[in-house]
Amino acid sequence: PQPRPSSYDPAVKHPNVLVRTWRRGRLARVAVSALAVAIVAGTVATAAVAVWWRGADTSTIGTLSFANELHIPPLARSTVEADGTRVFDLTARATTASFKPGMYTDVLGYDGGYLGPTLRAERGERVRVRVRNELDEVTTTHWHGMRLPAEADGGPHAPIEPGETWAPSWTIDQPAATLWYHPHPHGRTEAQVHRGMAGMFIVDEPGAATGSLPDDYGVDDVPVIVQDRSFAADGSFRDGGRFLATSGTLGRELLVNGTWNPHHVVTTERVRLRVLNASTARVYEFGFDDDRSFDVVATDGGLLDRPVPLDRIRLSPGERAEVVVAVRPGERTVLRSTPPDLGVDPFTGRGNGGDDSFDVLELRAAAELTPAPPPATRLGTEPALDPADAVRTRRFSLDGDSTINGRPMDPARVDATVRAGSVELWEVDAGGQVHNFHVHDVQFQVVDVDGEPPPPELAGWKDTVYLGGADRIRLLMWFGDQPDPDTPFMFHCHLLAHEDGGMMGQFVVTADGRPGGPLSTDAHEGHGT
Repeated sequence: PQPRPSSYDPAVKHPNVLVRTWRRGRLARVAVSALAVAIVAGTVATAAVAVWWRGADTSTIGTLSFANELHIPPLARSTVEADGTRVFDLTARATTASFKPGMYTDVLGYDGGYLGPTLRAERGERVRVRVRNELDEVTTTHWHGMRLPAEADGGPHAPIEPGETWAPSWTIDQPAATLWYHPHPHGRTEAQVHRGMAGMFIVDEPGAATGSLPDDYGVDDVPVIVQDRSFAADGSFRDGGRFLATSGTLGRELLVNGTWNPHHVVTTERVRLRVLNASTARVYEFGFDDDRSFDVVATDGGLLDRPVPLDRIRLSPGERAEVVVAVRPGERTVLRSTPPDLGVDPFTGRGNGGDDSFDVLELRAAAELTPAPPPATRLGTEPALDPADAVRTRRFSLDGDSTINGRPMDPARVDATVRAGSVELWEVDAGGQVHNFHVHDVQFQVVDVDGEPPPPELAGWKDTVYLGGADRIRLLMWFGDQPDPDTPFMFHCHLLAHEDGGMMGQFVVTADGRPGGPLSTDAHEGHGT
């Protein structure tokens, strides 16, 4: 028999084959389109990153004329009461300042100006500071670096309402040091400091080795309060960070003591600069344009054991250093900030100012200079702490930009309770990010950084330290003998946007180291392990 005719004709494709072919073609077209989109997006992203990278650094090197004489904050007036208490008065208020010709800026400050006067008192003196708030918002006044009772510390738990006056009193009980004061309201610290609320507080110690250092305030003993700012066309300060900045507001220009484009005339062979990083987020690497050496004689908490010759010193927000620099008749030299090593990856570093450079202040030496001896070879006398005396070790991890050990700030939670008069070892890490660490009431010693001895400029007493992505930095600290279970001290990142965002904790000092008081909860040791 003949085979049945086949319905399949190779010249005519079956409908299912047509469908499969159409689908394969469509998928191919989609894949090609997706690939094209990805290529274009990648190209655009790469171009955008390249454009950002080229413009992400800031430099004022060689752009300033240093035309303006450096403003020296006046010494605050004081009176002495019958019982020997030295009394200062400060008034916080809004005002207007002119930093650049023809431009006016709305600012905040103390006593009618931008920033505030310099308070000065001696070790052993009883002081009282009456702070009146004439702002239209709540503020506080924190005495950064001062050892004092918790109720006088001026943290978030000491609000000053508009129209009210706060008058804390305490006895100065610490060595000669360069300290400072600034607002500390929870969630509003960066905004108020950025607009100008800050000032210096100098502690003197009769009979200390400071007698070998320049000490004529404003002449050869000069406050250098450094702040970065950006100006809008109308003269106002620009707030906010920049692309890939995680640290907070970074300005493109500098003010020193509220002076833009400043110089200082030096009339002595040596000048002492009390350098304070009062910026809210920026880290500086200070040195001179001619790479001359200078003597670091003091850090946050006071004099070093001996002068340390350096040509660069890094300061993060809140840190201070006293340096003595020699000059020759008629010469000029510029205090400069070169790109600081932030200890993080290149993109994070560049985004947070790690490639930025600034001319800070020109020193102009007079044609004839008054002789000035070098600093004494021995300076500080405060005994060092012994790690063997630590009664407890606590560990703190600064996470992201808003938590410590995974928890944001809670004003009702006490995170650690310590015994008055005890020594503790605190281990802190920054998770490879840009952070620093400040502890209220104490001055600490840096034991090591990632297991290595600290550099010379960190060998003295500190209350603020840059972490720089360190895996671990160990701090040894002694807690005062003024217990107060009801009022906490703070510990936090001093990049103020981080502090405001919740990267802060609280500790109380009690007589026996046990929790107590209305702030105590079951989580009183939440940040300590």
